[in-house]
Amino acid sequence: QVHLVESGGGLVQAGGSLRLSCAAAGRTFIFDAMGWFRQAPGKEREFVAAISRSGTTTNYADSVKGRFTISRGYVQNTVYLQMNSLKPEDTAVYYCTAARQPVIAYSQGGEYDTWGQGTQVTVSY
Repeated sequence: QVHLVESGGGLVQAGGSLRLSCAAAGRTFIFDAMGWFRQAPGKEREFVAAISRSGTTTNYADSVKGRFTISRGYVQNTVYLQMNSLKPEDTAVYYCTAARQPVIAYSQGGEYDTWGQGTQVTVSY
């Protein structure tokens, strides 16, 4: 069985930056798309960003476009989220996710079958 492990969350002031990392552990196979979702207290989980298996296609939520960058690592089944110009409204638990089958709608959580435990990102004023 494979699972995803996130790291890199923490507390940062507004305007600051954080880089989230995600790596797969366990049974090895190559995921198709990988991505990030987030969930703030009292809110539903929402899409943040996703990237295709080749890394040539990326997709972002409007709220993070121009500030966040998703990328895949040289090591298989790793993905990163560089977050710049952070805002207090970015505060949430960030979840890494991956799909073993080809993804059609990158922003739909149902397309993904493997999820991490989440890492907390807190942006203070």
